[in-house]
Amino acid sequence: MFRREIKFSKYQGTGNDFILIDDRFGGAPEDDPNVIKQLCDRHFGIGSDGLILIQPSDEADFHMEFFNPDGSKSFCGNGSRCAVKFAVQLGIASSEKCSFTAIDGLHLAVSSDFDVKVKMHDVSEVSERGLDYFIFTGSPHHLIFAQQLPVEDLKEIARPIRYSEMYTPTGVNVNYIAPCTDGIEMRTYERGVEDETLSCGTGVTAAAIGSALKFNLKSPINVSTKGGALKVHFMKTGTEFTDIWLQGSAVEVFRGTYII
Repeated sequence: MFRREIKFSKYQGTGNDFILIDDRFGGAPEDDPNVIKQLCDRHFGIGSDGLILIQPSDEADFHMEFFNPDGSKSFCGNGSRCAVKFAVQLGIASSEKCSFTAIDGLHLAVSSDFDVKVKMHDVSEVSERGLDYFIFTGSPHHLIFAQQLPVEDLKEIARPIRYSEMYTPTGVNVNYIAPCTDGIEMRTYERGVEDETLSCGTGVTAAAIGSALKFNLKSPINVSTKGGALKVHFMKTGTEFTDIWLQGSAVEVFRGTYII
């Protein structure tokens, strides 16, 4: 029986963890959702909140192909910050400024020894859902605001929204946001992972934008997640947001070889 070896690195960005594979010369399992699910499985695989392939790009330093643990594709804010660190390690991106493409187009990034800032796309529309907001920041996010974060199991209270008819068929990420001493704090249920994650970069970005409108907070906004602190910078004109940057840590945890 033929067995294949896959070399990988494991990174985490404020507790959001990812498998990163150098796919510049092919051979990665992007055409096999079952292998992606296996790699991301925390009991029978490496375990992660997503799989990232680093591929060549004609218009940037590299292309980031992101897969959720269920094999679906999307843009990932924390994953892109980890991808930048990995690309610097591979020697294909500058340790200071670089660019990359993803499913939603071109992004810029600034890296340092301590953190990575990734430029997100402009947000020109914030939709009201009763007292809640819907914002698309590379991935779709439903935002629920309160004075305190819920203490309940997020799977139980978020799934009815994630699978609601309003968001059929693609579903939505569900975020709970509350003000805190130096900014906001939040919890996120991620589609594709189908569980609460310690952090979500596109969710943090959406939460900061929503909080600028809901709580009249100014840039930059500090965002506290279960996995750590991030910061969102932006320019606000009315309800339009430009020059949006997501900033936070990105750390290599370990490297290894997985045998399929």
